[in-house]
Amino acid sequence: MKIDEHKLRMVNRLSTGKSWYKPFQYKEDVDKPGDVRNILLVLATLIASVTFKAGVNPPGGVWQEGDHAGRAIYASNSAAYYVFLISNTLALATSILVIIPLTYKFPCHLEIVIATISMAVTYGSAVFAVTPHEIRFRYAIAAFAVPFILRCLIQLFKVLVFKNDHKSDPENGNNE
Repeated sequence: MKIDEHKLRMVNRLSTGKSWYKPFQYKEDVDKPGDVRNILLVLATLIASVTFKAGVNPPGGVWQEGDHAGRAIYASNSAAYYVFLISNTLALATSILVIIPLTYKFPCHLEIVIATISMAVTYGSAVFAVTPHEIRFRYAIAAFAVPFILRCLIQLFKVLVFKNDHKSDPENGNNE
């Protein structure tokens, strides 16, 4: 009976325009940090896997013969290929940026970092191999760097802005 009530409430939410996803949202006071970390790791790993596969084996495949053999067919439309390459690379880099800190202090963390960096290098070399020379590969490198640069800038901003707040924080024993 309780399941039927739940289904009825869900149907009512969908039909009335009320938020159907609200029960699935993160709740800081309810959700356990370990569970949240595990979910984020699964999502980041899934995104890394899909983007890696798409970069190594681009949509449409590669030319099998002729002057362009081994090059991405999709790259014949350079504007669309740029969008794909930059978006895919940005997604891979961001998922890597999520995986590394979430696995901090895990057993074999160093090995996880080495494997992740190796995966990124493999991705880069595979994308470089299938990308025609006319396409500027530096855009993919820039897209890969963006999440890391943003994270560094955010951390620097936090240090500079909250540095003065931390000095005068009585909870931490600082009364300057």
